[in-house]
Amino acid sequence: QPPRSCEDYWGEWKHCRGLRHAFHHYYAHGELPDCGRWREDYEACRAWERDRAAAAQVPAPLLLGQKPRNHGAWGGFGKAGAGSQRRKSPPPDWYLPLD
Repeated sequence: QPPRSCEDYWGEWKHCRGLRHAFHHYYAHGELPDCGRWREDYEACRAWERDRAAAAQVPAPLLLGQKPRNHGAWGGFGKAGAGSQRRKSPPPDWYLPLD
């Protein structure tokens, strides 16, 4: 069985193609979102549902496509960047005015 229902992939594709999402993505990243992957996953999911008896296995693109999207959600907020470490407490002079 696919990791998500086929309607989830369809909904994600429709959301990705929406004007509001496209505008936000363009504002945040400087380019329009690439929604083709959601459509491919939806079509692969539907094909798996149609031919379930012939193929007892979930298509590899559905499984491979989940990890990069899930880990890239929310633009990486809350994750330390490359080579940086998260602080455990604020700096000692956090209350002083900036230069």
